[in-house]
Amino acid sequence: MSVSVQAEDFDVGAEMAALTSGRADIGALVSFTGLVREMAGGNEMVLEHYPGMTEKALEAIEAEARGRWELQDCRIIHRYGPLEAGAQIVFVLTASPHRQAAFEAAEFIMDFLKSRAPFWKKEAGGGWVDAREADEAALGRWC
Repeated sequence: MSVSVQAEDFDVGAEMAALTSGRADIGALVSFTGLVREMAGGNEMVLEHYPGMTEKALEAIEAEARGRWELQDCRIIHRYGPLEAGAQIVFVLTASPHRQAAFEAAEFIMDFLKSRAPFWKKEAGGGWVDAREADEAALGRWC
């Protein structure tokens, strides 16, 4: 499966190796790894989601990217649960014959994950985190 929603950490190198193993048709591989930033209210964030619904939403985002760009493969991992500052939270990997498609598809996926993926984020000792205006504005270039 190319989409995973999981509590466990992930190994970027292993994910890249798994996607490219035995393939000589990939011309470009673009990856993005998001990390939990330090927060004013503490050093932990808790992500909640609805199992089943979240995976379907991420699969729809991936399907949209595959429809817009020539992608040979794609991998999306998003974590949930308590995550400390510095922890890996999201991973996007796109493979394409050409770099422009791989770069644009990875940006598209991240823009939609930041604003449309059904995750609820709460800072430890603080309140719920809303989508930032800049994240919402980034969607404008794709709509």
